Amino acid sequence: MAAQHLAAPPTADVCAWRPRVPGVVEVFHAHFTEYAYPMHVHEAWTLLIVDDGAVRYDLDRHEHGTPHDTVSLLPPHVPHNGSPATPEGFRKRVLYLDSGVLGEDLVGAAVDAPDVRDPVLRRRVGQLHSALARPGDELEADSRLTLIGERLRARLGPRLRPAAPPRPEPGLARRLRELLDERVVAGLTLDEAAGLVQAHPAHLVRAFSSAYGIAPHQYLTARRVDLARRLLLDGLPSGEVAAASGFYDQAHLTRHFRKLVGVTPGRYGRRGGPSGK
Repeated sequence: MAAQHLAAPPTADVCAWRPRVPGVVEVFHAHFTEYAYPMHVHEAWTLLIVDDGAVRYDLDRHEHGTPHDTVSLLPPHVPHNGSPATPEGFRKRVLYLDSGVLGEDLVGAAVDAPDVRDPVLRRRVGQLHSALARPGDELEADSRLTLIGERLRARLGPRLRPAAPPRPEPGLARRLRELLDERVVAGLTLDEAAGLVQAHPAHLVRAFSSAYGIAPHQYLTARRVDLARRLLLDGLPSGEVAAASGFYDQAHLTRHFRKLVGVTPGRYGRRGGPSGK
């Protein structure tokens, strides 16, 4: 399914914050009617539940969906998109979890079967979101996250891929990804990257896109937007975030941030949490 590049509507409702719970990078609640995410990646695990409507998304070149009883687990660094599956749009709650919370051994299983139909797991994720919204309940949230991780491992464990992945990353694409990860803020030109890995620029772009399902510039932009989100949640003024996250200027940041997050950096930064903190 091709991603739709629709502008976020004025009524988009987004709330994001970083709780004081180990392993939780960000809590993100959103309601969108027409907005669609283009292909992008996250450094963190994405744990997603949809409360109203449904989302269609592509992951590893396969289409998936999110009915009400589903918990979706999207692995770090795997490109995905998302768009409403109903005319009314969707209301979702997302946890971005540090890559070490679930471990690399679950990545293959999550790519194969990202949507887990498990009412108990779905209820526990909802309870975790409620605890995260209450300052002072960090121990409860930490405990619930631990039980969720245990249940995810139990559900996905039988699907674990062998230790030797059947589709190893091509060396050229992996080397470019490492360069992009090292230079998220500074960036690099395609000619510079080609010189460093000793490959023709066109061949480098094709190798990366074939290996990861996303172009190098899309990957770098997504990493920069992730960094901008962290800086905004740290309290850095949106006017300073552009340069600190590798964007040319505020307009450049706003254009890409709105495309990937659904609201402008200013609106995102002003919504620190459900209690307005």
